Amino acid sequence: MARYTGPKTKISRIFGEPILGNGKWLGKNSNPPGMHGEKRKRKTLGEYALQLREKQKAKYTYGILEKQFRKTFEEASRLKGVTGENLIKLLEARLDNTVFRMGIAPSRPAARQLVSHKHIEVNGEVLNVPSYQMKAGDVITIKESSRTRPSITTTVRPKNPKFSWLDWSETELKGTFITYPERESVPENIKEQLIVELYSK
Repeated sequence: MARYTGPKTKISRIFGEPILGNGKWLGKNSNPPGMHGEKRKRKTLGEYALQLREKQKAKYTYGILEKQFRKTFEEASRLKGVTGENLIKLLEARLDNTVFRMGIAPSRPAARQLVSHKHIEVNGEVLNVPSYQMKAGDVITIKESSRTRPSITTTVRPKNPKFSWLDWSETELKGTFITYPERESVPENIKEQLIVELYSK
């Protein structure tokens, strides 16, 4: 899933949400993929299927493979507080996700590529690890030699006021990870409690 290159709309139709893109085609065809479209009789999902589906949605959303997702969950379970909320906080604190949230890249896959290709610095050092966990006070900048690249300058967006846990200056190309976000501030429609129940079996 971290390297998913297939049709994004197909994945969005599975979950009925634009989790991989803007979902502009969902209005035309919001039925799950498969033969016969809306005429096809579909079984009601059981408890396990719903839990598994929610985990898959989270993995597709953040672009993480199973092994790394489980490690993140195990870390979340060791932290104080609600495990599900801790999981979302850790996923949001990934470097690639933070680059996306700040508006440096238009999507998480694009943010992952920027990090992997060494265009991003954290606290003055180049980091090419998308899964790096940000800490309060960490400063993100675009590498000096990459600031004139049209592929970067044309996609940089101004700060989104919805993401109060981040600070970003479009003119200075510099941002700060202020703190971990509260669950209600994260817009992703993920029922993290179902994921906790799945791993608790």
